[in-house]
Amino acid sequence: MTIERSRSLRRALGLLEALGTDEIVAAGGCGVTQLARVTGGEKSQVSRTLSTLAGAGFVDRDLRTRQYRLGWQVFALAARSGDQRLLSAAGPVLVRLVREIGESSHLSVLRGAAVLTVLTESPPRAVQAVSWVGRLTPATSTSSGRALLLDHDREQLAAMFGSNGWAAAIAKAPRDVDDLLQRIAVARVAGYARVEEESEPGLVAVAAPVRDAGGRIVAAVNVSAPRFRLGRSLVRAGAAVAVAAADLTAALGRPAPKLMEEALA
Repeated sequence: MTIERSRSLRRALGLLEALGTDEIVAAGGCGVTQLARVTGGEKSQVSRTLSTLAGAGFVDRDLRTRQYRLGWQVFALAARSGDQRLLSAAGPVLVRLVREIGESSHLSVLRGAAVLTVLTESPPRAVQAVSWVGRLTPATSTSSGRALLLDHDREQLAAMFGSNGWAAAIAKAPRDVDDLLQRIAVARVAGYARVEEESEPGLVAVAAPVRDAGGRIVAAVNVSAPRFRLGRSLVRAGAAVAVAAADLTAALGRPAPKLMEEALA
């Protein structure tokens, strides 16, 4: 039993190491067959191990391509997951957002059906809210979640959240897949997601997606605050987060869309 556990552990670590290589990261992930070939493992064992790692959040599986990539749980535990260029570039961009908007700014990623905040910058206020870093929030009713889901179609959303009606925690939250899909469509046209009191009463937020060199959404930049402080400036804040997300997208090797650059003109 001890020998088998040791083998399983080595197999899991080998898969994580393979998923962290430059080639696979640049390709946006890797399928089971290729991973079995790279690691020298048996395909069925590799598949079972990946399923276990995915269940724990250590790897993510792309619903469209069915390829695996490192999950953000690795970052949460060891701050080594994800694209280091994104994390290093995000700090100054979030600081700039704080100066422009005067409210807290965040960098988030999708973890399963939830949003995980991985980086936060806050203004020098006398009273600070509890840090969002490491916290999971619903993807369906937050601006970051909507930005991260911008490329998802109805089938993918139904697979993630279920196709039946949802018991919303707050009246303004989406009620089902079709409701969410309509709100995502609005965000797609605007270039950023705008949420008003969908997750918490009195809380408003805006968010925009960050894409990697291949065009895949890998993170979201968002600004959130009480309605009485940010409510009248949501359009300006939305344009600002769109530009910030475009800057981070460019840092990952993908040209920033002109639409976002023109948002502040």
